This record gives sequence, structure tokens and C-alpha cells, in this order.
Amino acid sequence: MNRHTFRNCCATSPNAAGLLVLLAVTSACAVSEPAEESALPTRPNIVYLYADDLGYAEVGAYGQEIIRTPNIDRLAAEGMRFTAHYSGSAVCAPSRATLLTGKHSGHAYIRDNKELGGWGPDEPEGQWPLAAEEVTLAELLKAEGYATAAIGKWGLGGPDDHGHPNAQGFDLFYGYLCQRVAHNYYPTHLWRNRDKDMLPGNEWFSAHQRVDAPPANAEGWGEYASETYAPDRMVDEALKFIRDSADSPFFLYFPTVVPHVAIQVPEDSLADYAGTLDDAPYLGERGCLPHPEPRAGYAAMVTRMDRDIGEILDLLDELGLAENTVVMFSSDNGPTFNGGTDSTFFGSAAGMRGLKTELYEGGIKAPMIARWPGRIPANATSDHLSAQWDVLPTVLDLVDAPGVASDGLSFAPTLLASGRQELHEAMYWELGRQQAVRANGWKLYRRADRDGAIITTELFHLDEDPNERTDLASDLPERVEALIALADATRTPSELFPSPFDPR
Repeated sequence: MNRHTFRNCCATSPNAAGLLVLLAVTSACAVSEPAEESALPTRPNIVYLYADDLGYAEVGAYGQEIIRTPNIDRLAAEGMRFTAHYSGSAVCAPSRATLLTGKHSGHAYIRDNKELGGWGPDEPEGQWPLAAEEVTLAELLKAEGYATAAIGKWGLGGPDDHGHPNAQGFDLFYGYLCQRVAHNYYPTHLWRNRDKDMLPGNEWFSAHQRVDAPPANAEGWGEYASETYAPDRMVDEALKFIRDSADSPFFLYFPTVVPHVAIQVPEDSLADYAGTLDDAPYLGERGCLPHPEPRAGYAAMVTRMDRDIGEILDLLDELGLAENTVVMFSSDNGPTFNGGTDSTFFGSAAGMRGLKTELYEGGIKAPMIARWPGRIPANATSDHLSAQWDVLPTVLDLVDAPGVASDGLSFAPTLLASGRQELHEAMYWELGRQQAVRANGWKLYRRADRDGAIITTELFHLDEDPNERTDLASDLPERVEALIALADATRTPSELFPSPFDPR
């Protein structure tokens, strides 16, 4: 048994065992015979690269054929690629909360996006703050002597509250505190800890505009850009943090804003795709900013993100740190549907049903790559069923730190081909008026209307129907009821985020 203490997601219900028998769910462990144990290197560094709205199949290692991602593909070739990994939610803030606290969205403090202000330049920044008593991965690693940095998009609190990264275990924060501000890649400022870092040449303009017709000339599109591109500043800060921390163990959490809309990318990157994707101009009719070539712009954003990741990987090599650094890469939710994006054209969800905001597979299944040279096998693929609430216990295992209670199960045994891998009895998500639970290959999806009445109840057998095309709910009512009961046992109500699935 793993030495960490984990919350059994069904233990709150006295009927959970019977439900699991009905569902034929097996609780624990199993893979191949354990490999011979060997001592872990002392305190490996941890780099967690977190894309924003990147679809499961938007990188080459997961089948993308248009967008070029050579550095992420290199990461997969040198490490392990997971094919059954899930995000914590289908939107930004709850996924981040799940990742950092190890709690799924039926137990997490943050379960949805909840804004603290509006869109204007003088509005308060931030989303509802993570509670002070929540324990994050950064706090746990800091207690183990790690230098900690979050560089990118936060979304779990504003400049002056207890959700601020500095109050949640991060020695350094640089980037966007507020998800709304992050809709513009040319903001007036980013945040360095609790102070504004004003960006040269950038003046405020709305990240949500619409035009009736394309500008008369190329210069007309220039009003949707400025001098300083925020992702460039953030990767520079990440590189500096690695250099400054090279002599001690460090944890770099790098939640880049890419490729979340608006579609904005410097001309040198746009040139890589311009004129090649049969693009029609996007006029802003589905939110965010107009763009002359939205497919090219989107592809260029992902490729530029890949370039930034390559710089991080190259620096680890340069400093001789790669052999003792665990690098993980994933995305906070599925691909988006607005702002000029074209998930159908790119095959972003790999044929799965649903996109961002939906708890269907396309909205929550995420790419996941892990590399640790000499420890994690190279060019490996795993179908181990895992989720982002598993990252916290996994990292604690990898750095040999004391465990804490969580909803997660360490997948370190899968990564290291060592020891016995515990398996999830069930996996659970809730978001607003949606709910999903997965157990033993079955998945239940439910949705309520604005009055709280359940209007959709669907059942899918993911082993045979991974794209959720055949609803079996009417054929198997007993299994539906068992999964509903399992979902009820798996979650607890939240006063902050009331749900139609709360007891009445």
C-alpha cells in the first residue's frame, strides 16, 4: 500500500461498498510485477508546464498534424505519454485548484470560475480566492526546502487577498493574477508578487471587440497588438528563476496563458503559418479580438508556446539539471469554441464529444507527459487512468516527502515502473449545472436546467464508446441509479458553489 494517506472518495457513504460491488469496481492495485527498487535521487526539481485550453490532440505527440510542437514531442519521446489523463474541471479556476490541492471538484474549495470584478481597466482584479486554510503543493514543497515559483496565469485570488500565490506557498509569482486580464496578451502590466510590473509600450485596450468588416489594410489589424508580448516576459522570468535556483531544489509551476483566446501572436511567429491554412478573417463575432488569419494565429500561438517550453528544456540541459528534474506537461481543460478558434479544423479533441465548459470527454481529457531521464522510461505510453488531483501525491512520492490526505492516488509507481499502482474506484467532476462520474469503464453525465431540474441523464461505456456517441441510460436504469448513488457518496455540498446535485 502506498505510504501516503489518501481520502477514499467513496468512504463518506455507508453504502459505498455495495455500490462498488454492483458496479464491479475494483479498488486497489495492480499492474505488472514490481521492478527492483532503487534509491530515488535526492530531491529532484519539479517543473510543471500547464497549457491553457489546449486540446488533447493539439500537439504532435497526441496526433496533431498541422500545428508544429517539436519540443513537446521531444518531451514525449524522452518520457512517458499518458492516454487516459483528465483535467480537474472543464474551465480554468477549478482545474487549477484541483491541481494544487489534490481535491477533485466534489471536494475542492473552488469549483467554478467566480469573478471579483468586470472588464474595464479600473475594475478589481482576480477571481474568488483560494481559502487560507487550503494546503497547496507549493506549501508542501516549500516545507521540504524547495524554492517555489508560479509564473503565468493564477486565477485563484487577487492582489490583496489570502488566495494570492505568495500566501499559498509560492516564493515568487510573476504573471496575470486575473483571468479576465489574461484575455489580452498585451496587458498594461503583469504582477511580480504583489507589485505591478508595467510593460513597456502597452496601453489598455479591450480584449473583446467586433468589427463589421475587415480593416482596409494590414495596418488596421495592428490596433490589436502592442509592444510587449506578455508570454515572452513570463518565459524570461521562468528561465531566471531556474538559473537563480539551480543550486537548490526548486518547484516551477508554469501555467502559461497560451493558447486561450484572444488570438494574438507576434508577426515573427504568425509568419510560420500565414497564408497556409485557407483562413477567412475573424471579425470578433464570437467574442475576443478580430484576427486576419485566426487558424494561422492560433497555430502560431501553440508553436510559440512550444518554443518557450524548448527554452526551458534547453536551459535544464545547459545547467546540468535535466537528469534530476521531473518535467510534466498538461492542459487545464479541453479546447475552446469561441474567439475565432476552429477546434474542428485542427481535430483538437481527437473526435471526442465536447469542448471546454463541458464534462464530456473532449472537455476534460488532457494530454499528460512526464520526463525524468534515467528514471521514467523514454518513449513510453501508459493507459493508466489518472487525473490532475493525482499530481500532488505523485510529486510528494517522487521527492520522498510526507503525504497528506487528498482525493489523489500517486501514479509514481507507473512513472517509475516500481511498486504497486493503486487504482481509482471512481473519478468525479462537477461544474455548475453539470456532473460526471466514471467507474469501471462506465461514465454517467447529468445536466440540470437553471431551475435545478435534471434535464439530461446519459450513460456511456467508455471502453467501447470512448467518444460518447451511444447513450445507454434508458437500457440500463439500475446502473444509472448505482452511478448516481456513487456520485452522491463521492461529493460534499459547497456553500460557495451551490449545486443542483446537493441534497434537497
